[in-house]
Amino acid sequence: MDLRNRTALVTGASSGIGAAFARQLAAEGTNLVLVARRLDRLNELSSELTKKHGVKVAVVDLDLTTSSAPSTLKTKVGKLGMEVDILVNNAGFATSGGFEGEDLTRALNEIDLNVKALVALTHTFIPEMVERRSGAVINIASTAAFQPVPTMAVYGATKAFVLSFSEALWAEFEGRGVRVLALCPGGTDTEFFEVAGSNGTGSPRETPDQVAKVAIEELSAKKMKPSVVSGTRNKVLSFMPRLVSRALMSKLSHKAMTRS
Repeated sequence: MDLRNRTALVTGASSGIGAAFARQLAAEGTNLVLVARRLDRLNELSSELTKKHGVKVAVVDLDLTTSSAPSTLKTKVGKLGMEVDILVNNAGFATSGGFEGEDLTRALNEIDLNVKALVALTHTFIPEMVERRSGAVINIASTAAFQPVPTMAVYGATKAFVLSFSEALWAEFEGRGVRVLALCPGGTDTEFFEVAGSNGTGSPRETPDQVAKVAIEELSAKKMKPSVVSGTRNKVLSFMPRLVSRALMSKLSHKAMTRS
């Protein structure tokens, strides 16, 4: 997929993996629509990318958990005279701790952002890609999608949904000009664990640039996979659940999470 002069919409673009996607796509000559709630950070990133790469960058501060967010975003993109060629559903967050003590409102908000908003945005922008027989959707899943994650049960479940949903769409749209990819990073050096209130497993973390690069390279492949795991170590770990029972995998995962 030739990225030059395309337009990518990136959610959760104010920091971390979303900002890394924005920088790498801009370097390829891709115009951008950056979406997040922190307008000051979006404006800083927009100024940086416009000056450095000469691409068109629009920013939209929006809470994606609201029911009107997808239609609002589509309307704003239309008024900008832009068409979304690449949708990067990156916005999301995690909660951690024992489930019985979790704040239910925040847990449900987590589902709204990680799952409902992702599905709604995909459903909003993919029909035009199908009509043009050209486009790509990159959904950020996680290595947490491959097994249950005790103490981060809701987050792991949302990412299992994203992985299954994305792989199903990959099969639906194969041969119709639209590529769908689930990107599955492991622990990444972002604000993720701070927001989640967790230190993770203590494993080495990738940089956001390393994670985004994996997906962007996949866009250039002749035939894009339905899902890809970033990092050799993460690929090995994501394969482990196939080798043991689900009960044992749940116990091992719980041990790893509580050991950190």
